[in-house]
Formats: sequence, C-alpha cells, structure tokens
Amino acid sequence: MISEPELEGGAPFGTTEVLTEEREPRPRRAVPRPLWALGGALAASALWAGGLYAYDAGRPDGRVDLGGFQGVEDLCERAGLKGLGMVLGERGATGPGPFLDDPVLSESSCSVNYGRGDREQSVEVRYTLHKGADPGIEFAARAKHEGLLLPVAGVGEQAFFGDRGEDGGTLRVLDGQAVVQLDLYRSWYENEDGETVDQGALDLSGIDVPMTQDAVELLAALKK
Repeated sequence: MISEPELEGGAPFGTTEVLTEEREPRPRRAVPRPLWALGGALAASALWAGGLYAYDAGRPDGRVDLGGFQGVEDLCERAGLKGLGMVLGERGATGPGPFLDDPVLSESSCSVNYGRGDREQSVEVRYTLHKGADPGIEFAARAKHEGLLLPVAGVGEQAFFGDRGEDGGTLRVLDGQAVVQLDLYRSWYENEDGETVDQGALDLSGIDVPMTQDAVELLAALKK
C-alpha cells in the first residue's frame, strides 16, 4: 500500500500559484520595415499602375470596325443583280422587306421577280451587318447545317453555295462584319383544279457564277 505523506502535514504543492498567476503581457516592440522592402512595394505598385494605364490607353473603345459597311434601307436599289438578270430575263417587281437598325445589328431584305409567266423566278436578297458580335465564328457551321456545302472563291472572306437544281440555289457570303445572302427560287403555278403545272424550267446549272458576280457588286454598293 502506497502511503501519502504529502497529505498528512506535508507541504502543499508549490505549483498552484504559478499556474493561477496572471502575468502582464510584454509590450511588443515594433519592428521597422526595411527600406528596401518598402521601396520594392512602392515600385511594384507603380509598375502595376503604369501597366494598367498602358492597357487602358491601348484598349479599343468598344466600337467594332465595320470596314466601311453601313446599314441600308434601300437594299432593292443597291442590289442591281445584273448577272442574274442576264440568265433569268427581264427584271420585274421588287418588294422591300422590313428594316432593322439597332446599335448592335442592322438588317434589310428585298425580293425581286424575273421573267414572265411560267418562266418567272424570284430572288430574295438579305443583308445583315453585325455591329457587335463576330459573325465569322459561326458562319461556316451555320452554312453547313443549312446545306450550303460548296465553298465559293472570289467573293468576301468566306462564301458557300447550296444547289437546288431546277428550283434554284442559295449563296451566302461573309465579308468582315457583313453577311449577304442571295436566294433563287423557282415559281410554281396551279391550274383551276389546284394542281401544280410544270411547263418547263430554265436551265439553272452554273447559276452560282452570276450569283457570285452580283454578290461582289452588292458588297461594294453597301459601302457607298
């Protein structure tokens, strides 16, 4: 059996006062910051501010370069379509579509009839000027999705043609922020019984050539 002499008159533990004693915290002496560190921080701050200023000074003002293109309401007058006229015949009535003129987008359209009677054809012209977004990012993807699979050289930055044989075709052209599209449609007629009458159609093989020529002239006219 272990005796406990400390509990029978022995001296009490001497650590009680040490554990419970509250000591005043020593004041911390401020350590001076080295001058080279302070100078380095100031220099870094100055360089950052200078770089930010240079970045701001060289940053575009938010306006997109339209390359001379402008929104036009008189698209029927700008679209001469002389190349198609040589193939399709006499130019007939025109019908301007609605005109949209917004700070980020401009759109206009026009329909033109060619020929007479069963030889009549319709051409629709569409012009879109993107004043904010870049249409080139999705241009090829959209053309492929809509069946415009034939690349066309000699007009704009990119161009694709979709051939519909006797029923016409579609040419879409990208030039900078501008997109021009020419759609050629064959006109169909019905008899008194409501039946479609096919009295023959023009030979539209190679129609992409005059369409391309007209697109080149139209793009130039849209910059005037």
